Amino acid sequence: MNPRIVIAGGGTGGHVYPAIGIAKELQLIDSNIDIIFIGGATQLESKVVPQNGFQFLPISIAGFPRKLTLKWFPVITKLLLGIIKSFQLLAKLQPDAVVGTGGYVSGPVLLAAWIHRIPTFLQEQNASPGLTNRIAGTWARMAYLALEAAASYFPSNVVMLTGNPIRRSISAVKRSLNTYEKLGLDSSLKTIFVMGGSQGAKAINSLIIEALKYLECHNQHFQLIHQTGRQDLQIVVGKYDKSSVKSVVQSYFDRIEEIYSIVDLMVCRAGGMTVSEITACGIPAIFIPLPYAAGNDQLANAKTIANKGAGIVLDQFKIDGKILADCIINIITDSARLDSMSQASHKLGNSDAGRIIAESIYNFM
Repeated sequence: MNPRIVIAGGGTGGHVYPAIGIAKELQLIDSNIDIIFIGGATQLESKVVPQNGFQFLPISIAGFPRKLTLKWFPVITKLLLGIIKSFQLLAKLQPDAVVGTGGYVSGPVLLAAWIHRIPTFLQEQNASPGLTNRIAGTWARMAYLALEAAASYFPSNVVMLTGNPIRRSISAVKRSLNTYEKLGLDSSLKTIFVMGGSQGAKAINSLIIEALKYLECHNQHFQLIHQTGRQDLQIVVGKYDKSSVKSVVQSYFDRIEEIYSIVDLMVCRAGGMTVSEITACGIPAIFIPLPYAAGNDQLANAKTIANKGAGIVLDQFKIDGKILADCIINIITDSARLDSMSQASHKLGNSDAGRIIAESIYNFM
């Protein structure tokens, strides 16, 4: 029989896309391998996984509210149903291994795998692991970590520091004059990429808008690329139109790897996948972590990178446009500092993480 692997993880792109990355690398190792995803029936993975050509089986699941309320009762019911369904699915599928990439949706599947005594593998994207991975780490065969800071949450004998699985194309595109021309940018200027995530970040958009008036007097040194998200696009575009700072502003950039190839400095959140992508490309960053992230994992991610000299961390509630502008100017106009940060970022990156993880899982079977 062909080897079969079940992958569980989802709720957000930070859990879904690493799972898909591992799956694609496994297929490159063995084209006959049977990969099946289990995830939330109404979550992101229910759409993204089939779009990437993988079989998807839904379960009923929901996350617990942070405060003890009556809303816990329907969540507990869904959790129990999710565990029962996962147990039934694994009994039927009889996989050789189960891989969990985090998020509450993976909990029932990992628990069912433990009950069935199926070898379990974890992939953790952040410096501070979520509750599901922390619990499952007590019985996992291997925990593949993106950041060294997460190692203390798992038994030392199962830890492997790999980085996050990212698309191979992310770090494969090289800086070229053609990319600058395509975007209408100047290849002689340093390029700053402002990105709050695929959906944008209102707080970062607002800070940059406020920072523009302070950046204008130094605009001979740099240009901006800004991914706003759909909601704020028109407002942000209007502000840039009144500014002398050279810029390209869009709600979303489909070919993010082209953008990364010409970027000298990021202004961004600090999600696990963002950190992995920019370090794989050797890009230094000004991190403004999402203050409401579960477990404050974005702050932990950002501090891990900053402690290695590849970025700085700003508190969204303690800065304004002038402070952000001063940080940008101080870094982008100091070639020695920028180069040092870039080298530190590159040392932290690993574009081969997906392949390394896939090979490890496959060799265990």
